Amino acid sequence: MGLRELKRERTRRLISDKAFELFTDHGFGRTTVEQIAAAAEVGPSTLYRYFPTKETLVLEFVENSLFGALDWFREQPVGLDVPDALEQVIARVLDQIESNPERVRAVYELAGQTPSLSAHLTDAIWRWRKELTVELVRREAGDGTALTAKLAAGTTMNIIEIVVETWVDHPDGPTVKQLAEETLHLFRDNAIPLPRAR
Repeated sequence: MGLRELKRERTRRLISDKAFELFTDHGFGRTTVEQIAAAAEVGPSTLYRYFPTKETLVLEFVENSLFGALDWFREQPVGLDVPDALEQVIARVLDQIESNPERVRAVYELAGQTPSLSAHLTDAIWRWRKELTVELVRREAGDGTALTAKLAAGTTMNIIEIVVETWVDHPDGPTVKQLAEETLHLFRDNAIPLPRAR
């Protein structure tokens, strides 16, 4: 990474960090772009170049965690064992999430209080599911049908969502990795009651 890219990344991180401080102290709705820009010592136009909306300031970390793992999956050879690869996708997302617990908990708290943030988070999750489905279809995972790919992508996302939500709700409970392992064991042992064809 060159000097210019390093400077841009530092500025992006500073803006994001200052925004979270203000959101935590004053609330998402009561914090203006001008206040964030002043705290980060940049102009509002500079802030908008990095983050086109206030929502993207909050959700960038979550989106980077999700789509970074998806990018890794896309780069893997086509012959890769798909169930193992999906476990790796889950692990990569959760490793990123666990690296900054305060930020993740703040995202969930803000999304719970702010309908526009909640809608953006839901949109990011659906985009990720759709893109994972496309990649699974490309790899002809399972029986190669779109239905199988959608079910696999949906299940993968549900595991991530439920593990993170449980972890956020119980800060003194098991770690993200422990919850993920417990969840995957429940699937492997057929211990989850699921609807069955008659």
